[in-house]
Amino acid sequence: MAGRKPQRRREFGTVRQLPSGRWQARYWAPDGSRRTAPETFATKTDAQTWLTLTQADIERNHSIDPDAGAVNFEAYALKWVDERGLSATTEELYRRLLRLHILPVFGALDLDEITPPGVRTWRAERLQATGATTVAKSYRLLKAIMETAADDELIRRNPCRIKGAGSERAKERPTATVEQVDAVADAMGPRWRLMVYLGAYGPMRPEEQAALRRPSVTLEPLAVKVSEAAPELTTGRRVEGDTKSDAGVRTIYLPAFLYIEVKRHLDWFAEKDLNGLLFVGEKGAPFRRSTFGRKWRRARAKAGLPEDFRFYDLRHTGHTLSTQSGATLKDTMVRAGQSSEKAALIYQHSPDERQQEVAGGIDARVRAARDKAASQRQVAKEA
Repeated sequence: MAGRKPQRRREFGTVRQLPSGRWQARYWAPDGSRRTAPETFATKTDAQTWLTLTQADIERNHSIDPDAGAVNFEAYALKWVDERGLSATTEELYRRLLRLHILPVFGALDLDEITPPGVRTWRAERLQATGATTVAKSYRLLKAIMETAADDELIRRNPCRIKGAGSERAKERPTATVEQVDAVADAMGPRWRLMVYLGAYGPMRPEEQAALRRPSVTLEPLAVKVSEAAPELTTGRRVEGDTKSDAGVRTIYLPAFLYIEVKRHLDWFAEKDLNGLLFVGEKGAPFRRSTFGRKWRRARAKAGLPEDFRFYDLRHTGHTLSTQSGATLKDTMVRAGQSSEKAALIYQHSPDERQQEVAGGIDARVRAARDKAASQRQVAKEA
């Protein structure tokens, strides 16, 4: 009597080509259910490789529960933001990027329903609708959230895999001449002109200036100590706290030509309290971005600066003058309150004495530029 034909062992998984031309992988889970890969593949080999890796994970008990990713993306993303311990401005930025650019597309999906093709399509559509910088920020945020989901073993792999998609390629910002800085400072009026000079020759960020108080300023030596920042949220509320980075805590030595500007501002416009704010509005309240912005736009036009010249661009003027005055990269970084992870910079130093030399170099260049401009005006007047 012939022996029974041995039963064929069921294969772990199978692959098939879809009408789109891509390949789908399916397998039998340990519980006996039929599972489908969360993504399709460009080639048959890619699909079979995925099956091999999945089988190995299951045999090593490293597999991810196929239902683990059935978590709503919007709920997960908002919880992700809550748990980061972010600064007020960063939290505001992340929530705005989610609300305007990410949740409208992915908010209703589960984590495991967000696929690489879906991310590519979303990014391409966003690039058509808004600026590349905003898209890069949005992509970085989406990638960070999905990376955490992968770490939490809710998804097998991060679907954000577009090389360079999170990089920003902002165009080079313009700089102003010494004469233009003077012109815009004059146009801003006596109460706000020192902000222009601190922005250009500090160079200080607007949120750093908003946090300055009387004890922050010394006349001998002429310097400003930056220890806090007070950025303004879109709601109009200012949030006092730490500077942008540890490098933001610094002492900025100012060029000597600003002595009279600082002295007058302390005497005429700063709050009279010993710990009073350095910059307040006509009614004694902290200055508002909206009010200051209107003044800035009018002054910018009057000074002949281009329409896209931002108050923040004054910092680029300060950087340029610093390097032209002989400052090293480290000198400029210390002065501007910038940090870098490049190992070469760790072994460079910019002590207080060097910072005072840089301030002296800026002073000499500004005076020379002003004298040259005055001479040219005089020659033109006599001609």
